[in-house]
Amino acid sequence: MTGKRKSNIGKKTKKRSNPTVLQVLPSLEMGGGGVERGAVDVAIAVAESGARSLVVSHGGDMVRELERAKVTHFQLPLHSKNPWTILVNIGRLEKIIRENKVDIVHARSRAPAWSAFYAAKRVGAHFVTTFHGTYTGVDNFLKKYYNSIQTRGERVIVISRFIGKHIRSIYGVEENRIRLVHRGIDLDRFDPAKVSAERLVQLAKKWRLPDGMSVVMLPGRITRWKGQTIMINALAQLGRHDIRCLLVGADQGRAGYRRELETLLQRFGLADIVHVMEHCTDMPAAYMLSDVVVSASTDPEAFGRVVAEAQAMGRPVIASDHGGVGEMVHSEKTGWLFPPGDAEALAGVLRRVLDLSPVEREVLTKTAADYVHKNFSKQKMCDRTLGVYNDVMASRRTKKRVPI
Repeated sequence: MTGKRKSNIGKKTKKRSNPTVLQVLPSLEMGGGGVERGAVDVAIAVAESGARSLVVSHGGDMVRELERAKVTHFQLPLHSKNPWTILVNIGRLEKIIRENKVDIVHARSRAPAWSAFYAAKRVGAHFVTTFHGTYTGVDNFLKKYYNSIQTRGERVIVISRFIGKHIRSIYGVEENRIRLVHRGIDLDRFDPAKVSAERLVQLAKKWRLPDGMSVVMLPGRITRWKGQTIMINALAQLGRHDIRCLLVGADQGRAGYRRELETLLQRFGLADIVHVMEHCTDMPAAYMLSDVVVSASTDPEAFGRVVAEAQAMGRPVIASDHGGVGEMVHSEKTGWLFPPGDAEALAGVLRRVLDLSPVEREVLTKTAADYVHKNFSKQKMCDRTLGVYNDVMASRRTKKRVPI
């Protein structure tokens, strides 16, 4: 993060100058996703603002990033959903909060949030939550109650308007406690100008991509709801063999589903067109090798990080029309949307996008990249989160309302 932050965190407040912020989450594994990435980015931003920044998790590869930024990390089994462990973690967190004079506790996941809520309450620290997804089981009373801990913050951060509407309608959260903070991507990393030709050549060789062929990529874990079967069915209807499709993501032990995909490819005669790749560590280069990036999720995603990353890299995107994706894809202006699960519709949009003229492609991708830079940067996410912390420090009760 570059540049001086405008936040008042780190400056004198009514309670105490240089407030201490503690974030709690299950773990900090590199392949975790938006929860982990957001926590690390905000932790570093808090430290850069002059305030004290602490994180508690079970640990993981990303702890090294925190240590380099002089953010203190405490290791506790916050990844566990065992009721006894959650109960014991209350006392462990209370000790950390007291000893470090923590002002704000920010919970980013349900199991740690239950422990953090009661620990903060015992000490009198402010409690903030981030609601990251829709979660399952809302028709089950016990599951819904378990999920509801993420609505108990003095301020409840939502990562999209879609999630804001969800928690208002399902959990009855008052609008004046909701704060919209879209997830942000690292525009220094996802910058086409910073991807060298050498990186592109190395990845193209690794993936054995032939020269001159259009490449369609669907990034995401190899799991059913990410829509790989929808993609394969769409390609079968598209009927083109002059392209390559890359399904990029780890199966994380879902060997049965991966075999199902391979069987489907054989049945449609697409084994030479579609390739299932393991998790890629150089996604900026992967986007640059692609002519079209597809998000075909069958379940609504809270945000849709892949879409924002691809747009920042100047790639045309096609996405399922539900969830938070609609907040970054304006159909035919910054990308294309299709009805979720509709392989025929996806095939039709693919056909259109693959046939874009160079001028049409340039206009669309520039518009999309500008929109991402304006609305979904890591810096904007961090600044808005620090703004929530300032809001909480100023008063437990505020009349400020954020439209969702």
